[in-house]
Amino acid sequence: MEVTCRALNSLPLFRPRPVLNQIIIGTLARAKQRHQVQVCFFVGVSNHMHLLLWVEDAQGLSKFMGYFLSKLAREVGRLTGWKEKIFGRRYQAIVVSDEEEAQIARLRYQLAHGAKEDLVERPRDWPGVHAVRALLEGEVLEGLWFDRTQEYLARRRGEKFDRLQYATREVLELDPLPCWKHLTEEQRRVRVAALVEDIEIEVAARRKRTGAKPLGVAAVLAQDPLQKPKKTKKSPAPAFHAASKAVRRELWNAYALFVAAYRDAAEKLRAGIRDVRFPRGSFPPALPFVSG
Repeated sequence: MEVTCRALNSLPLFRPRPVLNQIIIGTLARAKQRHQVQVCFFVGVSNHMHLLLWVEDAQGLSKFMGYFLSKLAREVGRLTGWKEKIFGRRYQAIVVSDEEEAQIARLRYQLAHGAKEDLVERPRDWPGVHAVRALLEGEVLEGLWFDRTQEYLARRRGEKFDRLQYATREVLELDPLPCWKHLTEEQRRVRVAALVEDIEIEVAARRKRTGAKPLGVAAVLAQDPLQKPKKTKKSPAPAFHAASKAVRRELWNAYALFVAAYRDAAEKLRAGIRDVRFPRGSFPPALPFVSG
């Protein structure tokens, strides 16, 4: 699954800063540990984040993302002083096919973040969270999990405590793409390096052609997290990421059958049949309110 989470009104609420970087990694590591989701890649720019995940089913994804985003939203609000909702809408999850070409294409897309938007010179220069350095250089993805409940109880007891007293060190271990599980770590690193080199060549050629220059790390760090950008790039998201028309058609057909089965079950439920079976991988509607 390729998962995207976007800040409300595209505000740069996730503007890179050391403490927020540690919180994002620590929260992601804790969520992975609790919900047994495989995290293949992640990147967070100032107003949105992308994750490349492998999950068992929609329920596992929902629990993982609910845990991750709810904790992250509270921490971002604490850091920025923003009192309203942090995320503009529910996360967007798109199925990536089993094809190696499709999986590598999504990895390449996420690897390019930071450079493709002309924010920094190269992807590895991005000052925020970006798993590119972990894949290329073996950087340890270490973050912090803050137990705010224990902090609250300590304040209630009138105790004074250090900022990190109730913080737990968390290390995020990345999982290989499903299509690369048979490769060694060194082989995967070589392939990622080739992708990054290709990205840098493509970005450099475009900048030379258009005269565009990267914004720079200093300008990125100077962003006001509460200032809405003048314009944001929006484009319709595909229903699936697939490399071939045949696989895309197969996914569409499977989804159509799923929707048909779900609607048939929903009709029976509305007709009063309470033991109706909904298709696997679905969330049945709640029963109606009981009055009186």
